[in-house]
Formats: sequence, structure tokens, C-alpha cells
Amino acid sequence: MRAQSVLMLNWRDTTNPEGGGSERYVEEVARGLAALGWSVTVLCAAYPGSPREALRHEVRYLYRGTKVSVYLRGLLHAWLHRPDRVVDVQNGLPFFTRLVRRTGVVVLVHHVHHEQWQVVYPGWRGRLGWWLESRVAPQLYDDCRYVTVSSASRDELAGLGVADITVIHNGTDPAPPRQRPQAAVPTVVCVGRIVPHKQLEHAVDAIAEARKALPDTRLVIVGSGWWEDSLRDYVEQRGLQEAVEFTGHVSEDDKHAAYDEAWVLALPSLKEGWGLVVGEAAGHGVPTVAYRSAGGPTESVHDGVTGVLVDTPDEFSTAIALLLQDTELRRRLSDGAVAGADNFTWCAAALSFDRLLSTSCRSRRSVRRPAPEAVRPAVPGPPAPTAPPRQPWW
Repeated sequence: MRAQSVLMLNWRDTTNPEGGGSERYVEEVARGLAALGWSVTVLCAAYPGSPREALRHEVRYLYRGTKVSVYLRGLLHAWLHRPDRVVDVQNGLPFFTRLVRRTGVVVLVHHVHHEQWQVVYPGWRGRLGWWLESRVAPQLYDDCRYVTVSSASRDELAGLGVADITVIHNGTDPAPPRQRPQAAVPTVVCVGRIVPHKQLEHAVDAIAEARKALPDTRLVIVGSGWWEDSLRDYVEQRGLQEAVEFTGHVSEDDKHAAYDEAWVLALPSLKEGWGLVVGEAAGHGVPTVAYRSAGGPTESVHDGVTGVLVDTPDEFSTAIALLLQDTELRRRLSDGAVAGADNFTWCAAALSFDRLLSTSCRSRRSVRRPAPEAVRPAVPGPPAPTAPPRQPWW
């Protein structure tokens, strides 16, 4: 019997310079499903230097179109190739696969993008995007199963009229052995894309405040993005060029080395479905400061145990300054972060997705695949040119 096929449509992958935590989630789930016997294809946008096709961990990756035209390419691929299941990943916009399929569509939404539409695309484009996300998509996919990554995102989707929602949390990789000692001077790290809705200016402001008491405080920004020039201008306006380091897009080893050196992780995002960096930092004993209103961090950060949740920019700056100065508090939160770092695994995420897809498929045909306890590591395929190495999902 042939393996059941699943097509995962996402606007980009982790080899894309703009890839982030949501792309990592898709790839780890895809890898886990392949290990469980599914025939998995991920279709995403091409980018300068990307291959047309790649095989990684028994998952086939297709790079088609631009960040705009990938939606049409994905829709056509789903229509022409007729996979058994389609996972329509909605990062603000759907792939509209429900137009060409009566059954077999699962919708993956990391979080609702209301605020992002207004910040990134002010004016009519933002209003159109929000209308498509909040009005058109819920009606078009009203008989489909939805997956999201946190209870906060589930509640937001329910507010849009979505009924059938399953929460499948992000996993967290075990932290590798420490490469570097903790920095000798107070060090705050931000990890992720440099885009407006990440609000990294709030982290810059927090560093300016902390330096009033601790003049050696520094901020390390790990990642890249189209907003970087604007952020650099802001750093210059605050006169903090010597205090803020931009590392750009780095390897996995260098990213973990940055966590090794950090005292605190700053996550000032306007909205996060979960906050994958929270778990990464926790594995290194680094507590997180994040906004409660961001949604996902209310679950990925255990307030007062693994980090601190705040409500305003002033509170954000105050919390970071306090953690940098209060060694005992920082140590307590660090211990809590390490203790909770292994609560969520990619194995659990993949198995949950497998159960959801299997249940949804039974009405169409009987499926036989290995039981969860029979899962074996996937045989890695040749990586795409820029694909970073990953820890095994199992």
C-alpha cells in the first residue's frame, strides 16, 4: 500500500533569509510525519540562490514563485497533484486550497495578524489583508479543521468564528553543550527577524534605561530583516552604537553561543503565536521578558518562574533593568527556565499532527502506518545549500 501523501503549503522555509519560528514548526512537523510513514511535500516561495527542489530528512521541498505568487503556485499544485491531505499554512493569508478541494484540508495558523496588518501595511492593503484573514478565510474554511500553537491563538481564532480548533504546541530542541561562558558584562539578546512588528526599538530603549545603573550593559540582536536599516538609525538616534551589536543571520552554533553569553532574552514582539526563542533561551538558563498582550508568551513564559510578562514599554524596560541588577532573581528565573525547557518536544508535536491527519483520513480510506512506538529516525536526505543542521526531532 502506498504511503499517504500530505502537501504542506507555507510562504517560506527556514533556509529563506526571512524564515523564522513558524517555518521551523512546519519543517519539524513535516520531518516527524515523514518518519511516521507519510509522503511529505513542502511547497514554499523561492528566493535568490534557492534550489528548485531539495530533499531533507525524507521531506521533499519545492521552491516556487515569489512571496506573492507562491499562493497561486501552491493552489495550482494542490489542484493538479491531488495529495491525500493538504496543510494550508495561513501566515495572514490563506492559499485558498478549499476552492479546489472538498475534503482533506487542515488549516495551520500560528496567530491572528490584526496588529501586523496595520503596522506592516498601513492603508488599504492592510485593510484588505485583514478582511481576507478575518472574514473571507473563516467562511471559506468553515468546515475544515484548524491547528494552532497556543490557547491564546485558539481564542483569537474562535473570536473570528472558527469552531474546530486543535492546539499543538511548538517543540524545543535540547540545548547543546555550552560553547561560551556567560558574558562578563550585562548582556541582553534578541533573536529573530528584524521587522516592524517585532518592536526591537523597545529593547533598545530598555538598554538605554539599564545603562543608567549599569553603564556596561549591551544588546545583541541576532537575525536580519528588511527593517534593519531603520532599526540601526534608531540606535544611532539614541546614541547607543557602542552598546548594540547586530550579528546578522548566523549559524545554529553561533545562535546558541549568543544564548550562552546572554543574561536575559528580550522578546518585545507585538504578537507571537508561541515564541520559539523562549524555549531555546530557556535551555541555556536565560529568562525571557515579553509582553502579555503578545498572546503566545502567556504560555511559553511562566510569569515569575521562567521569565517576566509585562504590559507596557515602561514595564518592559523596568523588568529588564531589574533582572540585570538582581542576581538572585535572575538566578531563580534561570533555574525555572532550565527546569521547564523540556516540557514541549517536536516528537509530541509530530505525533499529535499524525493523529489529527489519520483521524481525518479514515472516512476516505483505511490507513496503516507504524505505531508511535515503532517510529525510527528518518534517513537524512541531502540538505539544501543553506539549510542549518537540526537536532533530531525524536
